[in-house]
Amino acid sequence: MAEKLVHTKENTGILAAFFIRLKSRNAILYYFGLFNFCGAIVTILLSQVDTVEIMGINRWIKPTKFFLSIGIVCWTMAWYLVYLTNQKIVRRYSIRTVITMSVELVIINLQAARGVTSHFNISTSLDGILFNIMGIAILIFTVWTAYITYLFFKQKEFPIMLPQGYIWGIRLGLLFFVIFAFEGGQMAAQLAHSVGGPDGEDGLPLLNWSTLYGDLRVAHFTGMHALQVLPIAGYYFARTKIQIMLASIVYLLFVLLLYWQALLGHPLL
Repeated sequence: MAEKLVHTKENTGILAAFFIRLKSRNAILYYFGLFNFCGAIVTILLSQVDTVEIMGINRWIKPTKFFLSIGIVCWTMAWYLVYLTNQKIVRRYSIRTVITMSVELVIINLQAARGVTSHFNISTSLDGILFNIMGIAILIFTVWTAYITYLFFKQKEFPIMLPQGYIWGIRLGLLFFVIFAFEGGQMAAQLAHSVGGPDGEDGLPLLNWSTLYGDLRVAHFTGMHALQVLPIAGYYFARTKIQIMLASIVYLLFVLLLYWQALLGHPLL
């Protein structure tokens, strides 16, 4: 019992140290990420007491997913951005991230509260305006993230000694994140994420990826999470430039396979 208690205290101390360090790296994104995780808890609780559904799923599931995904992105970027020497640009990027993602969250939660879809919804003038505002907000965020990606590639020296695999993992993770963020434009253009059938059919639990048709969200999700996967791989496993390059090529081919599968109209499972 005493050993378990000591182990628990050690884990708590490590976790607390991580949060302190994350906050010191970028307080703006740290607090906004924390806000998003709190928002996810609220919407999860709402989904347990509110039975209203939109296209076959509880209306608070989508807000929960976006709170979680934005929170993860904010904390991930908060960790990486300290490595850039141009901290004025980092601050501007952080503020714009908060603004654009707040716009996104407000509209998603507003539409959920109204009992209508937020994405691809142009059924009324109001819905169309809100959908277009979301598109503009996410475009601004993505373009700014592309600029941050450029700065990571441009910068040759970093404040602290970092493994080459980790540096290139961050660079390529950001690059893939931006590329597959723009894939969202394809979904917006066709006003749907499914290929070969309508949205809203049977889907996987929580993620709701279609189990009947192709779903562009699979490659969108997997490609954007290169932002976490490749830097982690570069820090712990593929520690040289050539190793992370090879790992990134394999990862990209895997995501492109998922994209091709969706275009053919085949579900992930």
